[in-house]
Amino acid sequence: MGTIKKGILGGFSGKVGTVVGGSWKGISYMRSLPQKVKNPRTEGQVSQRTKFAITMFYLKPMTAFLRTGWKLYANKQSPFNAAMSYTLANAITGNYPDYDIDPSKVLVSRGSLLPASNTDIDTSGGNITLMWDDNSGISNAKATDKALVAILNPIKGEAVCDTAGAERMTGSQSVSIPADWTGDELQAYLGFISEDGKEVANSMYLGAVTL
Repeated sequence: MGTIKKGILGGFSGKVGTVVGGSWKGISYMRSLPQKVKNPRTEGQVSQRTKFAITMFYLKPMTAFLRTGWKLYANKQSPFNAAMSYTLANAITGNYPDYDIDPSKVLVSRGSLLPASNTDIDTSGGNITLMWDDNSGISNAKATDKALVAILNPIKGEAVCDTAGAERMTGSQSVSIPADWTGDELQAYLGFISEDGKEVANSMYLGAVTL
């Protein structure tokens, strides 16, 4: 309950009817109470929050990597937020409330540099080896472009990433995987970044692998 201190025209503090009174630096003020939202948790709102949550969970382990992979899209938003927006718009599957991420539609790097060609993946020896054809010399691809490698473990919410991997002309890169990842389904991505860091390629999804 509010208290009127100087009559009906004076200052007051607290709530009186539909207004709230108070003072700031000796100046009395009053404001109307905010209107209550009739349904603050509509199905549409909960649906969007659910999509946002699963996208955040999927991308968060690669936050540092995405700063490089999506840096060309950081003009009006952060690289991570750019990746979030793209994933929300392109990689969500299912119907409310059973949403999921389609890993093959996620881009962990994005740009106009020529992407990897004829990719493959091998899991022998306890490591993951990513392989690709050397397509340097085609379009804007150069032999010295560096691999952008991301191996994501969505089960544990962890990732092994490299933003300055093997050169394009090398054709492969081996990645050491934590021992406690054995038996987990992992998602593998490969992109490229130019030697000067000014150009980035769209990532390629190499598939799900289990060691």
